[in-house]
Amino acid sequence: MAEPAAKPFSVLFVCTGNICRSPTAEGVLRQKLAQRAMEKTVRVDSAGTQDYHVGEAPDARAQKHAVLRGYDLSKQRARQVAPRDFHEFTWILAMDRSHLQYLKAIAPRDGTARIGLFLEFSRAYAGQEVPDPYYGSAAGFETVLDMAEEGTEALLEEMQREIGPPSSRG
Repeated sequence: MAEPAAKPFSVLFVCTGNICRSPTAEGVLRQKLAQRAMEKTVRVDSAGTQDYHVGEAPDARAQKHAVLRGYDLSKQRARQVAPRDFHEFTWILAMDRSHLQYLKAIAPRDGTARIGLFLEFSRAYAGQEVPDPYYGSAAGFETVLDMAEEGTEALLEEMQREIGPPSSRG
């Protein structure tokens, strides 16, 4: 009998409402995966701890700043973290410690996802939280992009250690 197919590698980014930080990280990682011909190897999504914006597109300011750097967030729609996420994703990465605490509190005992802080992979921002730009200025959205770009580069390095170089994936 054949072995079941391995679960695809996957990452879920989580913030509060899923309209600023987590969709930005999702968009940045999606593009970086495409640039490395890994977009079919890794599943990427984002969600919020709260249901404030379910079904909405990312914040217009987040989209504007992302487009200026070449990232398209327009097709994303906000959703809330669901119990199935803890079984479907390899990593669930929180944007800040309050999200991390929430995720650990609601994680089912039999969940298989590794839950952590997004910037734990970062060199430049190691262990820091991604600040919420929602009530701030344009500079806040630029900071989120800076952190997402650097954090996803470090995350990609970690992923490649786990899933192997592109040539080994067939």
